[in-house]
Amino acid sequence: MNGQKDKTLIVVTGPTGSGKTDIAIELARTLGCEIISADSRQMYRDIPIGTAAPTAGQLAAVPHYFVGNLRLEDYYSAARFEEDVMELLPELWNRSDYAIMCGGSMMYIDAVCNGIDRLPAVSDANREAALGVYRNGGLAALVKKLETVDPEYIAKAPDLNNHKRLVHALEVSMEAGRPYSSLLTGQKIERQFDIVKFAVMRPREELFDRINRRVGAMIDAGIENEARRVYPRRALNSLNTVGYKELFAMFDGVTDRETAIGRICKNTRVYAKKQMTWLKRDPSVVYIGNVTEALVYLETNGLIVRHT
Repeated sequence: MNGQKDKTLIVVTGPTGSGKTDIAIELARTLGCEIISADSRQMYRDIPIGTAAPTAGQLAAVPHYFVGNLRLEDYYSAARFEEDVMELLPELWNRSDYAIMCGGSMMYIDAVCNGIDRLPAVSDANREAALGVYRNGGLAALVKKLETVDPEYIAKAPDLNNHKRLVHALEVSMEAGRPYSSLLTGQKIERQFDIVKFAVMRPREELFDRINRRVGAMIDAGIENEARRVYPRRALNSLNTVGYKELFAMFDGVTDRETAIGRICKNTRVYAKKQMTWLKRDPSVVYIGNVTEALVYLETNGLIVRHT
Protein backbone atom coordinates (compact mmCIF):
# COMPACT_ATOMS: atom_id res chain seq x y z
CA MET A 1 0.00 0.00 0.00
CA ASN A 2 1.71 3.18 -1.18
CA GLY A 3 -1.00 5.74 -1.77
CA GLN A 4 -1.14 5.34 -5.56
CA LYS A 5 -4.89 5.96 -5.68
CA ASP A 6 -6.66 9.24 -4.99
CA LYS A 7 -8.89 8.07 -2.15
CA THR A 8 -8.35 5.86 0.89
CA LEU A 9 -10.79 3.74 2.86
CA ILE A 10 -9.40 3.15 6.34
CA VAL A 11 -10.89 0.18 8.15
CA VAL A 12 -10.75 0.17 11.94
CA THR A 13 -11.78 -3.23 13.19
CA GLY A 14 -10.91 -5.63 15.99
CA PRO A 15 -12.63 -7.76 18.61
CA THR A 16 -15.57 -6.42 20.55
CA GLY A 17 -14.52 -4.27 23.49
CA SER A 18 -11.10 -3.40 22.06
CA GLY A 19 -11.80 0.34 21.84
CA LYS A 20 -12.01 0.65 18.06
CA THR A 21 -14.84 3.22 18.15
CA ASP A 22 -12.80 5.76 20.12
CA ILE A 23 -9.77 5.25 17.86
CA ALA A 24 -11.90 5.61 14.72
CA ILE A 25 -13.41 8.86 15.97
CA GLU A 26 -10.03 10.34 16.87
CA LEU A 27 -8.63 9.27 13.51
CA ALA A 28 -11.62 10.74 11.65
CA ARG A 29 -11.28 14.06 13.45
CA THR A 30 -7.56 14.20 12.63
CA LEU A 31 -8.09 13.41 8.95
CA GLY A 32 -11.29 15.40 8.57
CA CYS A 33 -13.47 12.56 7.33
CA GLU A 34 -16.60 10.59 8.20
CA ILE A 35 -17.31 7.13 9.60
CA ILE A 36 -19.18 4.20 8.10
CA SER A 37 -20.34 1.79 10.79
CA ALA A 38 -19.68 -1.86 9.96
CA ASP A 39 -21.60 -3.38 12.84
CA SER A 40 -24.53 -5.53 11.77
CA ARG A 41 -26.40 -4.93 15.04
CA GLN A 42 -25.78 -1.22 15.59
CA MET A 43 -27.78 -0.65 12.42
CA TYR A 44 -30.96 -1.53 14.31
CA ARG A 45 -32.63 1.23 16.27
CA ASP A 46 -34.23 0.62 19.70
CA ILE A 47 -31.28 -1.43 21.02
CA PRO A 48 -28.39 1.04 21.43
CA ILE A 49 -27.27 -0.17 24.88
CA GLY A 50 -26.92 -3.84 24.07
CA THR A 51 -25.17 -3.16 20.77
CA ALA A 52 -22.79 -0.58 22.27
CA ALA A 53 -23.86 1.88 19.60
CA PRO A 54 -21.99 5.20 19.43
CA THR A 55 -23.29 7.68 21.99
CA ALA A 56 -24.96 10.96 21.12
CA GLY A 57 -21.68 12.72 21.88
CA GLN A 58 -19.72 10.41 19.59
CA LEU A 59 -22.25 10.84 16.80
CA ALA A 60 -22.02 14.61 17.23
CA ALA A 61 -18.22 14.54 17.10
CA VAL A 62 -18.07 12.81 13.70
CA PRO A 63 -20.87 12.00 11.22
CA HIS A 64 -21.67 8.28 11.23
CA TYR A 65 -23.57 6.23 8.66
CA PHE A 66 -25.53 2.98 9.18
CA VAL A 67 -26.24 3.52 12.88
CA GLY A 68 -29.85 3.07 13.98
CA ASN A 69 -31.10 3.17 10.40
CA LEU A 70 -33.09 -0.08 10.44
CA ARG A 71 -36.20 -1.33 12.18
CA LEU A 72 -35.82 -4.51 14.19
CA GLU A 73 -38.04 -6.24 11.63
CA ASP A 74 -35.90 -5.24 8.63
CA TYR A 75 -33.84 -7.77 6.74
CA TYR A 76 -30.26 -6.84 5.92
CA SER A 77 -27.17 -8.63 4.67
CA ALA A 78 -23.51 -8.24 3.81
CA ALA A 79 -24.45 -8.03 0.14
CA ARG A 80 -26.79 -5.10 0.79
CA PHE A 81 -24.15 -3.45 2.94
CA GLU A 82 -21.63 -3.64 0.11
CA GLU A 83 -24.14 -2.06 -2.29
CA ASP A 84 -25.08 0.70 0.15
CA VAL A 85 -21.47 1.55 1.05
CA MET A 86 -20.33 1.61 -2.58
CA GLU A 87 -23.21 3.98 -3.34
CA LEU A 88 -22.31 6.20 -0.36
CA LEU A 89 -18.54 6.42 -0.89
CA PRO A 90 -18.58 8.85 -3.85
CA GLU A 91 -20.48 11.31 -1.67
CA LEU A 92 -17.89 10.97 1.09
CA TRP A 93 -15.01 11.27 -1.40
CA ASN A 94 -16.43 14.65 -2.48
CA ARG A 95 -15.77 15.95 1.03
CA SER A 96 -12.51 14.21 1.89
CA ASP A 97 -9.78 12.01 0.50
CA TYR A 98 -10.51 9.59 3.34
CA ALA A 99 -13.38 7.61 4.77
CA ILE A 100 -13.26 5.36 7.82
CA MET A 101 -15.19 2.12 8.17
CA CYS A 102 -15.38 0.98 11.79
CA GLY A 103 -16.88 -2.18 13.20
CA GLY A 104 -16.49 -5.83 14.05
CA SER A 105 -18.85 -7.51 11.56
CA MET A 106 -16.14 -9.21 9.57
CA MET A 107 -18.35 -10.43 6.71
CA TYR A 108 -19.59 -6.87 6.16
CA ILE A 109 -16.04 -5.53 6.11
CA ASP A 110 -14.87 -8.24 3.71
CA ALA A 111 -17.84 -7.53 1.42
CA VAL A 112 -16.71 -3.92 0.98
CA CYS A 113 -12.97 -4.62 0.84
CA ASN A 114 -13.05 -7.68 -1.41
CA GLY A 115 -16.48 -7.69 -3.03
CA ILE A 116 -19.08 -10.37 -2.59
CA ASP A 117 -20.65 -12.92 -4.90
CA ARG A 118 -23.96 -11.89 -6.41
CA LEU A 119 -26.62 -13.96 -4.73
CA PRO A 120 -30.37 -13.97 -5.34
CA ALA A 121 -32.55 -11.81 -3.12
CA VAL A 122 -34.18 -14.21 -0.67
CA SER A 123 -37.96 -14.11 -0.45
CA ASP A 124 -39.68 -13.78 2.91
CA ALA A 125 -41.13 -17.26 2.44
CA ASN A 126 -37.75 -18.94 1.96
CA ARG A 127 -36.18 -16.89 4.73
CA GLU A 128 -38.88 -18.00 7.16
CA ALA A 129 -38.66 -21.61 5.95
CA ALA A 130 -34.90 -21.77 6.52
CA LEU A 131 -35.18 -20.08 9.90
CA GLY A 132 -37.99 -22.47 10.78
CA VAL A 133 -35.64 -25.43 10.34
CA TYR A 134 -33.40 -23.94 13.02
CA ARG A 135 -36.24 -22.93 15.34
CA ASN A 136 -37.81 -26.38 15.19
CA GLY A 137 -34.73 -28.57 15.27
CA GLY A 138 -31.73 -26.46 16.23
CA LEU A 139 -28.26 -26.77 14.76
CA ALA A 140 -28.57 -30.51 14.20
CA ALA A 141 -31.59 -30.04 11.94
CA LEU A 142 -29.85 -27.28 9.99
CA VAL A 143 -26.76 -29.38 9.39
CA LYS A 144 -28.84 -32.41 8.38
CA LYS A 145 -30.86 -30.35 5.90
CA LEU A 146 -27.74 -28.80 4.37
CA GLU A 147 -26.06 -32.19 4.10
CA THR A 148 -28.82 -32.99 1.63
CA VAL A 149 -29.17 -29.60 -0.07
CA ASP A 150 -25.49 -28.56 -0.14
CA PRO A 151 -23.08 -31.23 1.12
CA GLU A 152 -20.08 -29.33 -0.28
CA TYR A 153 -20.84 -26.33 1.91
CA ILE A 154 -21.14 -28.50 5.01
CA ALA A 155 -17.84 -30.19 4.20
CA LYS A 156 -16.03 -26.83 4.01
CA ALA A 157 -17.98 -24.68 6.50
CA PRO A 158 -15.52 -23.05 8.95
CA ASP A 159 -17.99 -23.04 11.85
CA LEU A 160 -20.89 -25.48 12.06
CA ASN A 161 -21.98 -23.84 15.31
CA ASN A 162 -22.75 -20.54 13.59
CA HIS A 163 -26.46 -20.95 12.92
CA LYS A 164 -26.74 -17.59 11.13
CA ARG A 165 -24.38 -18.69 8.38
CA LEU A 166 -26.07 -22.07 8.10
CA VAL A 167 -29.52 -20.47 7.83
CA HIS A 168 -28.16 -18.10 5.17
CA ALA A 169 -26.67 -20.99 3.18
CA LEU A 170 -29.97 -22.84 3.32
CA GLU A 171 -32.19 -19.89 2.40
CA VAL A 172 -30.01 -18.99 -0.60
CA SER A 173 -29.97 -22.61 -1.74
CA MET A 174 -33.75 -22.71 -1.53
CA GLU A 175 -34.12 -19.43 -3.40
CA ALA A 176 -31.64 -20.28 -6.15
CA GLY A 177 -32.74 -23.87 -6.58
CA ARG A 178 -29.10 -24.91 -6.51
CA PRO A 179 -26.44 -25.31 -3.80
CA TYR A 180 -25.25 -22.14 -2.11
CA SER A 181 -21.63 -23.30 -2.50
CA SER A 182 -22.03 -23.41 -6.29
CA LEU A 183 -22.72 -19.65 -6.29
CA LEU A 184 -19.52 -18.75 -4.46
CA THR A 185 -16.70 -17.82 -6.81
CA GLY A 186 -14.29 -16.38 -4.23
CA GLN A 187 -13.07 -13.82 -6.77
CA LYS A 188 -11.76 -10.60 -5.25
CA ILE A 189 -12.87 -7.30 -6.76
CA GLU A 190 -10.20 -4.66 -7.33
CA ARG A 191 -11.42 -1.41 -5.79
CA GLN A 192 -10.63 1.99 -7.26
CA PHE A 193 -9.39 3.29 -3.93
CA ASP A 194 -6.70 2.34 -1.45
CA ILE A 195 -7.73 0.21 1.51
CA VAL A 196 -5.86 0.07 4.81
CA LYS A 197 -7.17 -2.37 7.36
CA PHE A 198 -6.27 -1.66 10.99
CA ALA A 199 -7.19 -4.06 13.78
CA VAL A 200 -7.14 -2.82 17.36
CA MET A 201 -5.63 -5.52 19.53
CA ARG A 202 -5.16 -5.82 23.29
CA PRO A 203 -3.48 -8.48 25.40
CA ARG A 204 -6.08 -11.19 26.02
CA GLU A 205 -6.41 -10.57 29.76
CA GLU A 206 -6.82 -6.84 29.18
CA LEU A 207 -9.41 -7.43 26.44
CA PHE A 208 -11.44 -9.82 28.57
CA ASP A 209 -11.34 -7.38 31.48
CA ARG A 210 -12.58 -4.61 29.17
CA ILE A 211 -15.40 -6.88 28.01
CA ASN A 212 -16.46 -7.73 31.56
CA ARG A 213 -16.42 -4.07 32.54
CA ARG A 214 -18.40 -3.09 29.46
CA VAL A 215 -21.08 -5.64 30.28
CA GLY A 216 -21.25 -4.14 33.76
CA ALA A 217 -21.63 -0.68 32.22
CA MET A 218 -24.46 -1.97 30.01
CA ILE A 219 -26.25 -3.32 33.07
CA ASP A 220 -25.85 0.04 34.80
CA ALA A 221 -27.08 1.85 31.66
CA GLY A 222 -30.31 -0.15 31.60
CA ILE A 223 -29.91 -2.99 29.12
CA GLU A 224 -32.41 -5.04 31.13
CA ASN A 225 -35.12 -2.44 30.55
CA GLU A 226 -34.11 -2.20 26.90
CA ALA A 227 -34.40 -5.98 26.56
CA ARG A 228 -37.81 -5.99 28.25
CA ARG A 229 -39.11 -3.44 25.74
CA VAL A 230 -38.19 -5.65 22.80
CA TYR A 231 -38.94 -8.98 24.53
CA PRO A 232 -42.31 -9.41 22.74
CA ARG A 233 -40.34 -9.45 19.45
CA ARG A 234 -37.64 -11.81 20.70
CA ALA A 235 -38.09 -14.19 17.71
CA LEU A 236 -36.68 -11.57 15.33
CA ASN A 237 -33.25 -12.31 13.87
CA SER A 238 -32.04 -8.83 14.87
CA LEU A 239 -32.47 -9.80 18.52
CA ASN A 240 -30.77 -13.17 18.21
CA THR A 241 -27.54 -11.79 19.61
CA VAL A 242 -25.41 -11.82 22.74
CA GLY A 243 -26.93 -9.82 25.57
CA TYR A 244 -30.54 -10.15 24.57
CA LYS A 245 -30.62 -13.94 24.30
CA GLU A 246 -29.33 -14.34 27.85
CA LEU A 247 -31.73 -11.74 29.25
CA PHE A 248 -34.65 -13.28 27.39
CA ALA A 249 -33.79 -16.60 29.04
CA MET A 250 -33.88 -14.80 32.39
CA PHE A 251 -37.28 -13.30 31.60
CA ASP A 252 -38.49 -16.79 30.64
CA GLY A 253 -37.40 -18.07 34.05
CA VAL A 254 -34.77 -20.38 32.56
CA THR A 255 -31.89 -18.68 34.40
CA ASP A 256 -31.49 -16.24 37.26
CA ARG A 257 -30.08 -12.72 36.92
CA GLU A 258 -26.56 -13.53 38.10
CA THR A 259 -26.31 -16.45 35.70
CA ALA A 260 -27.63 -14.39 32.81
CA ILE A 261 -25.07 -11.63 33.36
CA GLY A 262 -22.28 -14.17 33.68
CA ARG A 263 -23.29 -15.77 30.41
CA ILE A 264 -23.35 -12.41 28.63
CA CYS A 265 -19.74 -11.88 29.71
CA LYS A 266 -18.72 -15.40 28.69
CA ASN A 267 -20.51 -15.37 25.33
CA THR A 268 -19.10 -11.93 24.50
CA ARG A 269 -15.61 -13.27 25.18
CA VAL A 270 -16.33 -16.25 22.91
CA TYR A 271 -17.47 -13.87 20.17
CA ALA A 272 -14.29 -11.81 20.58
CA LYS A 273 -12.19 -14.98 20.15
CA LYS A 274 -14.01 -15.75 16.88
CA GLN A 275 -13.31 -12.23 15.63
CA MET A 276 -9.62 -12.61 16.47
CA THR A 277 -9.49 -15.95 14.64
CA TRP A 278 -11.06 -14.35 11.57
CA LEU A 279 -8.53 -11.52 11.61
CA LYS A 280 -5.58 -13.89 11.89
CA ARG A 281 -6.55 -15.37 8.52
CA ASP A 282 -6.23 -11.97 6.83
CA PRO A 283 -2.61 -11.09 5.88
CA SER A 284 -3.58 -7.49 5.00
CA VAL A 285 -4.40 -6.58 8.61
CA VAL A 286 -2.14 -4.05 10.37
CA TYR A 287 -2.35 -4.38 14.15
CA ILE A 288 -2.43 -1.20 16.23
CA GLY A 289 -3.03 -0.23 19.84
CA ASN A 290 -3.76 3.47 19.47
CA VAL A 291 -4.43 6.22 16.94
CA THR A 292 -0.81 7.40 16.85
CA GLU A 293 0.32 4.03 15.51
CA ALA A 294 -2.35 4.27 12.81
CA LEU A 295 -1.25 7.76 11.77
CA VAL A 296 2.42 6.80 11.68
CA TYR A 297 1.60 3.84 9.42
CA LEU A 298 -0.43 6.01 7.06
CA GLU A 299 2.28 8.65 6.88
CA THR A 300 5.09 6.12 6.41
CA ASN A 301 3.23 4.49 3.54
CA GLY A 302 2.48 7.75 1.77
CA LEU A 303 -1.22 7.74 2.47
CA ILE A 304 -1.05 11.06 4.30
CA VAL A 305 1.56 13.76 3.84
CA ARG A 306 1.36 15.04 7.38
CA HIS A 307 -0.87 14.87 10.43
CA THR A 308 -1.50 17.05 13.44
